[in-house]
Amino acid sequence: MTERTNAWDAIGVASYGMIFAFAESMVVFLVIALLGFLTPKQWGPERRIAFLGLLILITSVWGMIAQLLFLWHIFLPAQAIQFLRSSSHPLRIIYAACLVVVTPTVLLPIYAFIRSNRAIMFMQNLMERLSLLTIFYLFFDLLGLIVVIIRNIG
Repeated sequence: MTERTNAWDAIGVASYGMIFAFAESMVVFLVIALLGFLTPKQWGPERRIAFLGLLILITSVWGMIAQLLFLWHIFLPAQAIQFLRSSSHPLRIIYAACLVVVTPTVLLPIYAFIRSNRAIMFMQNLMERLSLLTIFYLFFDLLGLIVVIIRNIG
């Protein structure tokens, strides 16, 4: 396979992946922008942006955990699968279990953020540091889009 593949094909494959990641980023941006309308009006812009950044960070951590569980081949034990198979509403049980696990990991950071000015400052500093990486990410997304357009035209 590597003998038949040249550098341009490899760049093309990476470009398609970057476009897919860019589409995911746009969906996340739209959801967070809509959630921004639900934040309290008395919060200043810095606090709103830090809060929405916290929500993105929590979502990203859960996405990484899901990927790691898959990569490490960690699945439900056979007893749990058998229990779900024998129950009348397995999907409800799965949703309830996920809600029990995920809710504290979302609500506790949000509660700490609302109560603490240090948490707000921490999020603002973290977002300042990550903004340069975001610019590079968007730049490479743009390059990926250009490569895909060139590959499909020619």
